Amino acid sequence: MTSPLRPLPRLIFASRWLQLPLYVGLILAQAIYVWQFWTELVHLIEATFGDGHALELLAGSVGAKGAVPDRLSETLLMLVVLGLIDVVMISNLLIMVIIGGYETFVSRMDLEGHPDQPEWLSHVNASVLKVKLGTAIIGISSIHLLKTFINAGAYEEKQLMWQTLIHITFLLSAMAIAATDRLLPAPRHGEH
Repeated sequence: MTSPLRPLPRLIFASRWLQLPLYVGLILAQAIYVWQFWTELVHLIEATFGDGHALELLAGSVGAKGAVPDRLSETLLMLVVLGLIDVVMISNLLIMVIIGGYETFVSRMDLEGHPDQPEWLSHVNASVLKVKLGTAIIGISSIHLLKTFINAGAYEEKQLMWQTLIHITFLLSAMAIAATDRLLPAPRHGEH
């Protein structure tokens, strides 16, 4: 039996619910990413069948310089598919933040035994969430950097250099977070 909290600690503890609108906002952002994905996919399908307007939209969305191609080239196809992968990876990052953040910082979701419970959720805590987020950000940055290098002609050398340096900074930051995490004592079984 736990004793009731005094008013100030109760207020401080209840303030965690102020994060709920933030997570709802991220769910709305997730819906926008789903819309973006399907819009790009429809344009890709249309361009595959020769729709010039869809081809123009795709070329613009990947930042292709010069005249709009008259057909879907392998390079343009690769850039669009990498853009779709990028959207999926950002969407995965959003899910990790929404579910993991809510479970870690707001309230338990009581999903134990649910057939769709994500595997990683059973052992999520702030430290695990940081490492997973760092890894996801590196993946997203890698896709973005690959898209940039494939379409390098559309960028200045300075932009290429800065994107590479930012990616290396993400890598070093994630390695530092992982190293710091290894130095901390492991949580006891059942702790979050």
